[in-house]
Amino acid sequence: MTDGERSSSRPAAEPPSGVRTRSQLQRRRRIVQAAAALASRGGIEAMQMRTVAERAGVALGTLYRYFPSKMDLVVAVVSEELDMLERSIERRPPSAPTAAGKAADVLMRAARGLMREPELADALIRSLIITEVSTPFADRVSTLLLRVAAGLPQQEITEDRLALAGALTAAWVMELLEMLRGRRTYEQMTRHIELAADRLFAGL
Repeated sequence: MTDGERSSSRPAAEPPSGVRTRSQLQRRRRIVQAAAALASRGGIEAMQMRTVAERAGVALGTLYRYFPSKMDLVVAVVSEELDMLERSIERRPPSAPTAAGKAADVLMRAARGLMREPELADALIRSLIITEVSTPFADRVSTLLLRVAAGLPQQEITEDRLALAGALTAAWVMELLEMLRGRRTYEQMTRHIELAADRLFAGL
């Protein structure tokens, strides 16, 4: 078709917005999966933006439109891990009889999932500690604990309760980092998290 024919023809219809959104979501997901795959083999240092773009099959400029910085990309990978944890919890809720036991079960299940890819887990945990990018990680995990372990609806999640769950989440992050460094066994970490959950969730 010539330029003249193209200009005189009826313009092609724009794709529905839902189609465009689905395409964008799929592209974003490819980028996050590429970043996670690289981190699982070489840690956060392997998540070079150009390498991620090449692996995801997108232009570098496109990658930066989705994720302005490397730390934004790390936060997205963390969020993806949390999404998978929440889906796992929905499929198989913890069966412990107490809120503390359920909270420990959720956290140790998350630890087992992360430890399947220790390089990725180390990259994510270290980045959460040093990043200056705002991340909902702690609040999401803490809210999940209150909702699943304590059975609290959203309207009953007060600041005090969120603070208690946040303290348990912080302890879990540090225990996981110690295990990744070889200074904790899985059994030791489990015991420490159970003790912390017993204390922090006693009044919920």
